[in-house]
Amino acid sequence: MGLVIWGNAGCSPPAPHRTSCLACHKGIETVSPSHPECPGCHGGNDKQSGAKEAHRGMLGPRNPSDHRNWEKGCGPCHPYQLGRLRGSLMYTNTGMIRNIQLTWEGADGKLYATRGGDTFDATGKPLKLKPVEELDNLSGALYRKFCSRCHIGAEVGDSTGSSHAGGCAACHFPVNDDATYTGNDREMRNRKPYSATHRMEPLPPNQVCSRCHNRSGRIALSYQGLYDGNNGHVPTRSGQSGPVPLSGNRNAVHIAPDIHAAAGMECIDCHTSRDIMGDGYSYQNLYHQVEIACEDCHGGTAPPTYRVITGDGDEAVRESRGYKMQMRPGMAMVLTAKGRTYSNVFVKDGKVQVLGKRSGKIFTAKVVTGTPEHTVVGHQRLECHSCHSRTVVQCYGCHTTYDLRENGMDFITGEKSPGMFSETEDYRMLYPFPLAVNQRGRISAVTPGCQTFITVIDEEGNKLRNEDVAHFKGKRQLRFAPFFSHNTGKKAVGCRECHANPRFLGFGQHVIEGADIMGTLMCDKCPDKPLDGFLTMDDGRVRAFAAITREHSRPLNSGEVRRVFKVNLCITCHDKARDKDAIYAKKLEYRALDDTVHKRLLGRP
Repeated sequence: MGLVIWGNAGCSPPAPHRTSCLACHKGIETVSPSHPECPGCHGGNDKQSGAKEAHRGMLGPRNPSDHRNWEKGCGPCHPYQLGRLRGSLMYTNTGMIRNIQLTWEGADGKLYATRGGDTFDATGKPLKLKPVEELDNLSGALYRKFCSRCHIGAEVGDSTGSSHAGGCAACHFPVNDDATYTGNDREMRNRKPYSATHRMEPLPPNQVCSRCHNRSGRIALSYQGLYDGNNGHVPTRSGQSGPVPLSGNRNAVHIAPDIHAAAGMECIDCHTSRDIMGDGYSYQNLYHQVEIACEDCHGGTAPPTYRVITGDGDEAVRESRGYKMQMRPGMAMVLTAKGRTYSNVFVKDGKVQVLGKRSGKIFTAKVVTGTPEHTVVGHQRLECHSCHSRTVVQCYGCHTTYDLRENGMDFITGEKSPGMFSETEDYRMLYPFPLAVNQRGRISAVTPGCQTFITVIDEEGNKLRNEDVAHFKGKRQLRFAPFFSHNTGKKAVGCRECHANPRFLGFGQHVIEGADIMGTLMCDKCPDKPLDGFLTMDDGRVRAFAAITREHSRPLNSGEVRRVFKVNLCITCHDKARDKDAIYAKKLEYRALDDTVHKRLLGRP
């Protein structure tokens, strides 16, 4: 789909010269200074004057960067990047497939990928990934007919706001909202699906990320300040619902953007190329591939760490060649959570500074290590986004139907086959958001979603399964795989909000009566379970009716819930942690309530 008509005949850019291609494609944009000619990328024969003869043998022919052309297209000149990309989750989707399996049928001891193949695991050992075509169950069908549209091995050209090319062009040849070429080549103008122009974008803008990351956790929407839940399709312009139309008959309204987005930072200013394109190893979950953390720039229990560039061959120097400012020897580069070097974050004059890779702007990160509000005793297990998330998208009750009477497109095989998926949801909200224990054993904001009730209809219309909840860890229960929300704010959630509102702990809308917390937004089919939560409390006992598929992850338990509530005894008076109330530097000591002051305040003898 990417309109890649130019290319170079080898890995060193030759001098530009006129070819027969320009006889038809007058005015077409040059891909980049290092890609001045056509046949190197597209193949074909630029010495022939007729279109049929000149196009014979072309790769694609529209998109030489498609994964099926990698060996002859991008691969010969970019083997390092291609080697990384082949093992990355953006290509394999191994984590996505694995989590679908965990949610429905359970793991079968095998790892599946979009295409399968040989790669390396996180320790460098050889790893064989099986093609998802061999996953012959509902999980495999859901991935192939639903989720894989966002995979870079597939191109999508008919989805408002979600169209994208396949292969390398998915990121480096951006499409517009309707995937129409609007460049200077009159031969191609207004054709679709094509990239917006024929110019390569080495550093993808936010809109590229948003083409895929606008569903599931909605992280691209939240980051930009958009929300697609519970919005009525009220016409706002030209009879269309809005203000921002999205794929799947959705529309988005505006909310406060992430503080980094509001400052002008783009996705790639935080995320390294290894986060996105991989590092050559295959991981089983996205959080294993992503190497950055808030603490890298803002500090945690210790301030940010850095390493000084010692030579021109340093990766940070090479990778920043296309930035507005190139890194150079002597610069102190900040390290990621994995101990690798950022290519755009450095320490200067004692401050952590972030270079906008596309904009060239310099942003200064505030280091919070040792500040009173970040050394509150009892908060050591909190992730930064537990307090600093403005909103977290929560999607409760996902009703998925697989109807074998309808034919659905298999985006892996490119063919239709019996079985089409459709889904509806019960309820969506942003705030308050629940907390739970994440894969790192820390308290984290979570995004309940894909808590699936599955219905399967056979060819005769019989329901083989009806609103079924599959088994997980030995019992029928809902489960979800949460995301980091990407809607961060400077102001943290207040002490009273979190400690006095059970909704932050996962109880949903509720009333409290004695030692019971009773939901008020109940599911018709499960009257003992709140529709907008995953915990209940009966006579002081906390019960979770949804699990989390991440390893080591779970909802809060009774002991943790009780500790959160107990703090209310102190917050009634000591609600000024930000103003350095010394009590928050001490461990909870309930005997302190026996002194004269507390006895008087509490009316105790």
